Amino acid sequence: MDKIRMTTPLVEMDGDEMTRVIWKMIKDELLLPFIDLKTEYYDLGLEERDKTDDKVTVESAEAIKKYGVGVKCATITPNAARVKEYNLKQMWKSPNGTIRAILDGTVFRAPILVKGIDPHISHWKKPITIARHAYGDVYKASEMKIDRPGKAELVFTDADGNETRTLIHEFKGPGVIQGMHNLDKSIESFARSCFNFALDTRQDLWFASKDTISKTYDHRFKDIFAEIYENDYKDKFDAAGITYLYTLIDDVVARVIRSDGGFIWACKNYDGDVMSDMLATAFGSLGMMTSVLVSPDGKYEYEAAHGTVQRHYYMHREGKATSTNSVATIYAWTGALRKRGELDGIKELADFADKLDKAVIETIESGVMTGDLAAISTLPGAHKVETLEFIKAIRSNLEKSL
Repeated sequence: MDKIRMTTPLVEMDGDEMTRVIWKMIKDELLLPFIDLKTEYYDLGLEERDKTDDKVTVESAEAIKKYGVGVKCATITPNAARVKEYNLKQMWKSPNGTIRAILDGTVFRAPILVKGIDPHISHWKKPITIARHAYGDVYKASEMKIDRPGKAELVFTDADGNETRTLIHEFKGPGVIQGMHNLDKSIESFARSCFNFALDTRQDLWFASKDTISKTYDHRFKDIFAEIYENDYKDKFDAAGITYLYTLIDDVVARVIRSDGGFIWACKNYDGDVMSDMLATAFGSLGMMTSVLVSPDGKYEYEAAHGTVQRHYYMHREGKATSTNSVATIYAWTGALRKRGELDGIKELADFADKLDKAVIETIESGVMTGDLAAISTLPGAHKVETLEFIKAIRSNLEKSL
C-alpha cells in the first residue's frame, strides 16, 4: 500500500528512559511503515535539556504555536538524585509545566476503556475526563519557614507605591506560610478551553472549587466561569444538548462516585493533578489514559499521562526483558495524527489513527497485553508479553484492518 502523505509537520518531542525506547519502537513498527511521517523533531531528553539550558523545551512549545499540533514523549522532571545521576547544571523545571505556561493550555485526561480491565467502581460505564488548569496555585507558590514569633502579612504594592495589607497570622512560635496567586487571563483561558472542549466532544461540563471557604481566590474562578458561560456559551450548550454545572469540590466528588461517567470534570491545578491520578487508578491503570493539552486558540499537544518508567529502563539497559505498557504513548501519537488529519483535511490520516486505536484495543481484548494489565485483567487466557512483542501484535492487527 502507498504510504499516507502529510502536508504539515507534527511537532515531535522525544523524551527519557523507557518511554524513549518505546517511542522509537512505535515509530518503527506502527507509523513509519504506513505514513510518510513529517515531524519537526525536538529532543527533550534530560541531557539535551541540560546542554541547551532548557531552551529546547521553549523552542518546542513555540513550534506547537506555529504548527498547531505536537506529540510528546514522557520526560524526567529532575530532583536532587537526578541532578547527581545525570550531572546536571541545575534542577530543571518540568517540561510539561513550561509548555503549558507558553501555550496557556488546559490538560484534558480521560481513561481508555477496554474489556477485561474493569473500573473499581462498577457502575462507571463511560470515561470521565479531567480538565486540569495548568497555571498557578501551589505550583507557583512562594513559601517561607517561620522560626520565631512574629506577624505575617500579605502585602500588595501597586505601580504608584501604594500598599494594601492583610494579616495572615500572628505567630506565637515556629510554623510555615505560603503565598499563591493566579491570573484572570489564565482563568479565562482555562474556562474557554473547557467550554470549547465540552462542545467539541458533546459532553456535560462540571466545575468545582471551595468558594464557601476561599471567598476571594476560589470565588474568582467561579465568577469568571459563570460570566463567560452566560455571555458566550449558554446558547451553544443549549443547542448542543449539554449542560454546565458549578458546585463545591466536596459535592462534585460525591457526584462523580455516584455517576456512570461520560462528562468533563474541570479542576483547579492541584485538584486536577490529584484527581486525574485517582481516576486513572480507579479506571484500571495510569498507562491507560489519554492526555491532551488544549490552548484557548486551538493548539494541541498530546502526551502520555505517566512517567518515564525508570525501573523498566534500568532493566532494559542491563539487557533484561521488560513488559512495558505502551498504550498511552500510542494514543498520544494517534491523537496528534488524528488532529493533524482533521486540521489539514487528510481523511486517510485520521482514519489511520482510528484503526490503530482499534488495533490496540483488539490486541488487549484478545488476551495479549503487558504485565501491568495482565495482573488486573479479568479476561480468560490473558497473558503477559514483552514490550516489543506487544507492539508487534498491535501491528499484526493493524495490518489486517488496512
